Amino acid sequence: MNNAFVPTLWVENNASNSWVLWATGNVGSCRSDSLGDLACTGTVTGGVHANKIDHPLDPANKYLVHSGVESPDRKTVYDGVVALDANGEASVQLPAYVESLNGQFRYQLTAIGAPGPNLYIAEEISRNQFRIAGGKPGMKVSWQVTGIRQDAWSKANPPVVEEEKSSDERGYYLHPEALGQPREKGLVTLPPVKQRPGIPAQAASTSNHAR
Repeated sequence: MNNAFVPTLWVENNASNSWVLWATGNVGSCRSDSLGDLACTGTVTGGVHANKIDHPLDPANKYLVHSGVESPDRKTVYDGVVALDANGEASVQLPAYVESLNGQFRYQLTAIGAPGPNLYIAEEISRNQFRIAGGKPGMKVSWQVTGIRQDAWSKANPPVVEEEKSSDERGYYLHPEALGQPREKGLVTLPPVKQRPGIPAQAASTSNHAR
C-alpha cells in the first residue's frame, strides 16, 4: 500500500455548485449532486441491485421495487418487435455504437400470433444491423440481442467474479445474520482502518472540507 495516499472528502453546500458530495482517492472518485445522482469512476457493489419508485398504481401509499438482472459478464441487452416483409424477412437496425461497445452476440427470436418454427438469423450483426428470415409474410417477431461489453474500460478492468477477502476481512461477513453469524462478525463492525493490523495510520487518514 502506498503510504503517501491520503483519501479526501469534500461536502459542498454552495448553491452555485451542483456537486454536494465529492470523495476522491489516488485513482478514482465518487460524486453526488443536488438531485441525488451518484457518479463513480469505479465499481458500485451491494447485496442486491434494486430500483425503487413510487408505485404507479398507488404512489401515495406504496413503493415498487425491482431487482436488477445479474450476470458474471458485463452484458448489454437490446430488444424489440419487427414485422416481416413479403419474403418473410426483416432487417433490424441497432444503435450505431453497438459493435464498438459489444462482442460475443447472442440472439433470440419468438414468433407472435402464430408458430414460426423456421425463423432464423439470416445474417449476424454487421454494420450494427442483423437480418431475420424463415417466417411468414407480415408475421410479427419479438427479438432480443445480448452482447458482452468490450469497450476500453471493460478491457482494462475485466470483471472478477470470485474474489478473495483481504487478510483483515477474513472471518467477517457482509451479511452475517443471513449466514447464522452474530452481528459483531459483520464487516461494518470492523475497527476503523487505522486501527487494523498491517494498515499504516497515514494511509487511513482523511481530510474533510465543508464549504
